[in-house]
Formats: sequence, structure tokens, C-alpha cells
Amino acid sequence: MQTNLLLFIENSPVDVSGLTKEVYKTLNQVENLSAEVVFVSEEEIKALNSENRNIDAITDVLSFPTLDGHRGSIIKAEDYPLDVEDGRVFLGSIAVCVKRAKEQAVEYGHSEEREITYLICHGLLHLFGYDHMIESDKLEMRNLEETIMNNIGIKRQ
Repeated sequence: MQTNLLLFIENSPVDVSGLTKEVYKTLNQVENLSAEVVFVSEEEIKALNSENRNIDAITDVLSFPTLDGHRGSIIKAEDYPLDVEDGRVFLGSIAVCVKRAKEQAVEYGHSEEREITYLICHGLLHLFGYDHMIESDKLEMRNLEETIMNNIGIKRQ
């Protein structure tokens, strides 16, 4: 059986197959993993942001990891037996606000595909334990994002 990262995603405006393979490879993962991506409205993301972060504002992406304390490590099913579903370790969920992503694509001068792919990449890294609360962590996460995006051929424009 091939090990990989499977995204449960409906009505995706972008093809994420290359992204998931690259995230999996870049982070040196070996187990079958899964995550969920949902596309939400501005109202939905604002409500999620308010409920989960006490920030009453629209944002572009939110991540809801199920695992803790694994940044930079290889995830092993034996370490997370309660999070294994259908033979895959479930990493968590990502909510992307497509309207905000489209606005940001215009603002940053690149394609909607690039922005949505980047937001999913960003969300996946959060599920793998990466964050950007302090400058050194932010630099590490941004470098990983840049590497992954470049490796799938979506470079800064």
C-alpha cells in the first residue's frame, strides 16, 4: 500500500494532488495521513474565527489540528491510535474562505489558484504543528511554504 496524505475536499477550485504529495515528501512523512479541507463563506469563517479564537473578523484560512506536539517530527500511527480512521492518521481540518482568497489574489497580484493553493499549504503546515507566533517559527514556516510551493511549480509572481 502506498503511503500518502489524503485530503478530503469537495468542490475544490484547485488541484491539490501535487501539493499533498509535496507536503508529505518535504516533511518526511511515512504513514498514511488524512485531513479535511472545507471552503466556507465570509460569514462562516468569521463565526469560526470568533468561536475558536475570540477574533470577530473575517480571515482567509483557519486550521483545526487534532494532534499536538509533533512539529518537525514524523507522525506515527502507533503514537496516535485514537486519531486513526480507515488506516490513516487524521491530522485535522482546514477552512478556507474563497472570497477572501480571491480578494488577496488581486491584492498580491497573482492567480486565485496560487492563493488558494498557498492557503491550503499554510493550513496543512499548521496541522503538522508549525506556527508563526514568534519570528523564528514564522521564518521556519515561511521557508517550508516557499519550498513546497516552488517544488510544485507555483512560484511567487
